[in-house]
Amino acid sequence: MNFIHKEVRIFNRTVPFIYIIWFGMAFAAVLAEILHHSINNYFVYKNVFWHTVHQRNLYLFYPQEYEDLNHYGPVFSILIAPFALLPDTAGVILWALFSAFMLLYAIRQLPLNRKATTAILFITALEMMTSIHNVQYNALVAAFIILSFTLVEKEKDSWATLFIALGFMTKLYGIVGLAFFCFSRHKWNFVMSFIGWLVVLFALPMVISSPYFVIQSYQDWWYSLVGKVAESVNNMTPTHMQDFCVQGMIRHGFNPSWFKDIQVLLPAMLLFGLPLLRFSKSAFLSFRLRYLALALISVVIFSTSSESSTYVIAVAGVGIWFMLQQPKPGKWAIAALVFVLLVTSLSPTDLFPAYIRNHFIRPYSLKTLPCFIVWLWLVWELTFKAFTAADEIGTVASKIE
Repeated sequence: MNFIHKEVRIFNRTVPFIYIIWFGMAFAAVLAEILHHSINNYFVYKNVFWHTVHQRNLYLFYPQEYEDLNHYGPVFSILIAPFALLPDTAGVILWALFSAFMLLYAIRQLPLNRKATTAILFITALEMMTSIHNVQYNALVAAFIILSFTLVEKEKDSWATLFIALGFMTKLYGIVGLAFFCFSRHKWNFVMSFIGWLVVLFALPMVISSPYFVIQSYQDWWYSLVGKVAESVNNMTPTHMQDFCVQGMIRHGFNPSWFKDIQVLLPAMLLFGLPLLRFSKSAFLSFRLRYLALALISVVIFSTSSESSTYVIAVAGVGIWFMLQQPKPGKWAIAALVFVLLVTSLSPTDLFPAYIRNHFIRPYSLKTLPCFIVWLWLVWELTFKAFTAADEIGTVASKIE
């Protein structure tokens, strides 16, 4: 895999080869969707802006405009605005490339050496492409979570909380960044700036609409999310496209009449919070990076709304975990990564045997399984590993510049 670390010269500038792969995959994915007239999700996104401007209910079905329902918060109208104002082809291409750029930028900001971040990009690339193929928002969500962590590390809590609030108020997933409060050196600033950003982002859509409409839209958003969860949980067909989570594996694999999601969510929440009781270990950067990886995976594999394209968030976490296996990954870590790449990342593609995909992976939500194994591994490491100064040498940078 040394070729991914190489650089090439373009117009007298040196460009990392991984950038060409990364943006080439993103552009190819969005171009394929344009040529196949499959940019329905983009029509949903851009109309969040236009419906906000014209004060039309954001969460009704508009069959003359798109073939789905919007489930994003009202502030998404501001995020998508620069793209919605463009012609559709230009808007969707720039939206896709912007999403890819933000995730690349966020991963590059991690306090890891250059080879490590390049490897994480390589590990995440196929899931990024899957997200772009679906013209999805998930690559940006992953970027927001990672940036909230790196900005806390850089003691820029005011900016970190912007990305937490923005991720939360558009797709809820970003709220997981609040866990990084435990690593903040400026906790009062963290709390106050987070509250401040919530107020600003809540009110921001009022600039292009009205206070009454925006307040009503937040209420409508809540009901739309409740409906989406119910739809995901109750859809037991073999072709279901959501519920790719641990609960979904149990639900679709065994269909026990006694099973409730809380039976998974409560233990998962306890295990997610347990490592934070090791206060002294949070002084180690390798501990904090593992917790970031745990957060990225957790927010996907325990969400009933997770679909195939959501896994760009989780696989970015897997990449971080793998690059922290020092001094070099053992055979079981390599096997776990290969399992993730084959079953989680490759299974939705035409490179994977269609029979296995259609009769096993999708019906039983098995895309989740490899990431769940890495999640359990991370919980064990964060709870029991004896972190030392040696863990800070090598892949992990000695400090953040």
